[in-house]
Amino acid sequence: MILHDRPRRALALFAHPDDPEVACAGTLATWTNGGTHAHLVIVASGDKGVGDPSIDGAALANIRRAEAQHASSLLGLESVEYLDFADGEIENTNTFRTQLIEIVRRLRPDVVIAPDPTAVFFGASYVNHHDHRALGWAVLDICGSMAGGARYAPEAGPPHQIQTMLLAGTLEPDTWVDIAGALDAKVGALRCHRSQLGDTGRDDMVPALVEARAAEAGQAAGLRYAEGFRRLSFGA
Repeated sequence: MILHDRPRRALALFAHPDDPEVACAGTLATWTNGGTHAHLVIVASGDKGVGDPSIDGAALANIRRAEAQHASSLLGLESVEYLDFADGEIENTNTFRTQLIEIVRRLRPDVVIAPDPTAVFFGASYVNHHDHRALGWAVLDICGSMAGGARYAPEAGPPHQIQTMLLAGTLEPDTWVDIAGALDAKVGALRCHRSQLGDTGRDDMVPALVEARAAEAGQAAGLRYAEGFRRLSFGA
């Protein structure tokens, strides 16, 4: 199905600083252009996001935070929170779930976007990152029942049951958002992450790659350009 409704409030929860731009920047820009109050939480700092061991992890994390902040401004996001976990150390623990519950109850989104933790194998050469999967399971746990359940983490604020969850990076998309009007914003946001593009000419490839992926997703929905998600709906 094509998701035509624009949420009043949206929350994107992702592991690393460039993850939301890859997964759903077009959707976020489309929504904010229409008046959605959109917020982003980045859980890990990105301190291991380049392979060169001579680069200081704390310095890299600061660079990546600045990149993410710039990208968020291009997407029209209202706020970005950084939880500053070390890369590779996100775990679906009770403490972490309580932290996420507090964020959901404070921001009270209608829609939450997060990674699909069931997407593990992408072809024969890539396994989905541990942090993506651990975060995805934690968000599924809290959005399905805990954030809306008064007996869960009562210290985290008044319960809030989200209406819709969109799982990004899924192998089983069933819902698409038309991003034809936000392709340039997605390209611009991705280009903010200079530390990940390096000096190999990948910056010049970003527009073509974004267009190709958006066209491929759009083809499944009969749209020119789209981002695809697996949708879950919960009671209000």
